[in-house]
Amino acid sequence: MHSAAYALEMPAKRTSCVVFSSPHSGRNYPQTFLDRSILNRNVIRSSEDAFVDQLFAAAPAYGAPLIAARMPRAFLDLNRSAEELDPALIMGARRSGHNPRVASGLGVIPRVVANGRAIYRGKLTMDEARLRIDSYWRPYHARLKSLLAESVEAFGQAILVDCHSMPHEAVVLAGSPNGRRPEIVLGDRFGASASGVIVDQIESAFVSAGLSVARNTPFAGAYVTQTYGRPARHQHAIQIEIDRALYMNESTVEPSADFEAFRDIMVEVIADIARIGTRPEQLAAE
Repeated sequence: MHSAAYALEMPAKRTSCVVFSSPHSGRNYPQTFLDRSILNRNVIRSSEDAFVDQLFAAAPAYGAPLIAARMPRAFLDLNRSAEELDPALIMGARRSGHNPRVASGLGVIPRVVANGRAIYRGKLTMDEARLRIDSYWRPYHARLKSLLAESVEAFGQAILVDCHSMPHEAVVLAGSPNGRRPEIVLGDRFGASASGVIVDQIESAFVSAGLSVARNTPFAGAYVTQTYGRPARHQHAIQIEIDRALYMNESTVEPSADFEAFRDIMVEVIADIARIGTRPEQLAAE
């Protein structure tokens, strides 16, 4: 199923309580948006989690839905609250307390892309901001919420896998206590958004595939994990960040020669993660 806001691929039969979501892989750049930006198309794509939806495309074959954004993150960030409006970009937006994400230009309507590069020449009206939120943010989150509710109804719980990619330089800066840089960073908001048993199982899916995994550093999860991770209500949310250097050329925003091989590795990981959501008796026993 496709709407203007998202593409949704459903399994023939839902056999897993896992829901995969890719909120930053959208690549429908409206010409009107590009015309207003001072950035070229390649630079504006630097904040996009390019090809992440393709890396997780096998999810429906293993009984789990995959919902992916169609609009790009530079246009609208689905991993932010609809209230995270940036007064430095949106006319009439009120400053409410100190929000470091908004202050750095990364509100629901971003003011900058990666490395703090400004997107626009001037400001946007509040009407423009509200139109984007109503047209794309609300439908995406309404459908995501319903997918999770369906999982809880059918399986007694839901596991949301929030799929992202991270710039290679973020991994380099993060380093690793055992000397091996993390290729995957799992974010569970330091244990607040998911059961440790489930996070352990997701970590082991990646480790079994030969990938090095870190938790919560440098990315612990943002609005999606914070909002949908409710372990006490049997709803778990885990953010997955994948090092872009594993499958793409970051400067040209193109798949690298390793793309197909890495996607094949991800098929095994997806199968393992989906399987976690098919064992209700084990999960109910937590």
